[in-house]
Amino acid sequence: MADNILDAFKEDQRKTVIDTNRKMRIGIIGTGWIADAHIKSYLNQPDVEIVAGADLIPGKAAAFFARHGVEGVKTDYASHKEMLDDESLQLDAVSVCTYNRQHAAPAIYALNKGVNVLLEKPFTVTTEEAIEVMRAERASGKVLSIGFQPRLDANMQKIKEIVESGELGKIYYIQTGGGRRRGIPTPFGTTFIEDETAGLGALADIGCYSLDMVLNAIGYPKPLTVSGYKSAFFGTDPNYCNYVKTGHPEYAAKFGVDDFAAAFIRLEGDIVVDFRISWAMNMDTAGDTLILGTKGGLRIPSTECWNGTVGGPMKVYHEIAGSQVCTEIPIITAKGPSLFDRKIRSFLDACKNGTKAPVPSDQILYNQAILDGIAKSAALGREIAIEIPEI
Repeated sequence: MADNILDAFKEDQRKTVIDTNRKMRIGIIGTGWIADAHIKSYLNQPDVEIVAGADLIPGKAAAFFARHGVEGVKTDYASHKEMLDDESLQLDAVSVCTYNRQHAAPAIYALNKGVNVLLEKPFTVTTEEAIEVMRAERASGKVLSIGFQPRLDANMQKIKEIVESGELGKIYYIQTGGGRRRGIPTPFGTTFIEDETAGLGALADIGCYSLDMVLNAIGYPKPLTVSGYKSAFFGTDPNYCNYVKTGHPEYAAKFGVDDFAAAFIRLEGDIVVDFRISWAMNMDTAGDTLILGTKGGLRIPSTECWNGTVGGPMKVYHEIAGSQVCTEIPIITAKGPSLFDRKIRSFLDACKNGTKAPVPSDQILYNQAILDGIAKSAALGREIAIEIPEI
């Protein structure tokens, strides 16, 4: 019996058998920084054939595939429409790796063409855009998965297991967020920081991850209201250290998004979320994530630069026989494929098997509605109701 119990906690080492007789024909839309991670993971899959790429900048897609040593890829497309209209490609799926404000259009067009879509995070910039993407998804019957690879981390999954175990009781308060002391992502140009390309800054770039960590754990209850705040004190300062180091103080004039955001969010089920996120601030952390319940509390250590996992062993604070105790949850060491490889593999499996998207849009819609609500509330300077249109 003891051996059986121990076996239940061992990682399943059996490898999934992948049918390599059926190759998935993949296109990549947008060949900027995040596309590097996509192509590397696709190249690790034995049942993938990368056949096309599109980018708005002439020659960029061709250079991208050459850099990764991928030959025979059609790249003479000036837009996602041209690529998806080329019937000779017969694409099975696309990765949408464009900047934030261009997430919705190619995703909708691909779904309307009957092509499965892996859409990088954040879902979109506005709730209304996310709804339009989901309408196309439902009409097409194809797989739409959103790029939240931290969900596949065993430590993240443990958070959900702890909540679902009932050990914490009824959840009533969550503190979450994170960020960086200095970390505005300008080494990748200005698409992350200009409003016309990004739309949202730290709020969407890493804030979507920290929200998903806790919302997924508690079953993604519907958001009701939000009081949000945004600032850009560092991004608009030409003396910001990263600008000076990279020799681009002129980026300050282009900065049109947030480098810090905070919010107080009310969810269905009488749960409140105290949220803060940062690309730059005068602090090394915005604090640990706390999930408080009527029977216990969970502390999730922060990381120096929020990277989709936890910063150390988690702790559950609870009572046993009238004594207040603390149980430490050991860090689970990752084995096997990287999180990004798991993201790509789970997406491909859903496409091939006709199963549910690994990160479904109907959950991330609530994530997006909160991000959008924070931005709208911050602009108005008051609490607002979160309105989610019918799909």
